[in-house]
Amino acid sequence: MSEAEGGVPGERARRSRLSEYAEMAGPGELSSGDGEGAPSPEAVEPPTTADAARDALVAPVEVARRRREFAVLLGEFRRTPVLVPLDVNEDPLVGEFGGVRWIYAFSDESALARFAFARGEAAREWVFRRVLGARLLDAGVPAAGVPCGVALDVGGENDEGVLFPPVVGIVPDAAAVDADTGNGGEGPR
Repeated sequence: MSEAEGGVPGERARRSRLSEYAEMAGPGELSSGDGEGAPSPEAVEPPTTADAARDALVAPVEVARRRREFAVLLGEFRRTPVLVPLDVNEDPLVGEFGGVRWIYAFSDESALARFAFARGEAAREWVFRRVLGARLLDAGVPAAGVPCGVALDVGGENDEGVLFPPVVGIVPDAAAVDADTGNGGEGPR
């Protein structure tokens, strides 16, 4: 990849607070299965008909609102230059999680520094390239040759990172794991 042109230098990508989404899920819904954090069965009141009717109306509205927020965030990311740290071979630095390769990207040098500190590598020199978010999603992800997404601002203290997974609408269909390829339901790779 080469250094991206365009975009506004110094402009920061909008970041999402993942903890806010976890809080919206409600108590106990994100428990690890060990019982901690989940309410006791006695503490849970059965839903009323009014609760069920309200939830049936609120859930689609909330889902639509979250999708709009993510679409705005994705648009901002695509228009914004981000910092992509490089490994010793001058390839983008990546991590593997859940069978997906994640290209690390950062909105600014402070976010990259927090990541370096979290990895215990703050003392070493970090080489990076400035790349337009759209170029990273449209060219970098398909070049990986495996399911690959972008992890923006991971490693910070406040869970402010954002994941752009390899799915239709975020990456090119040829690189999306959920694309209908017409090969019997198998993914693109």
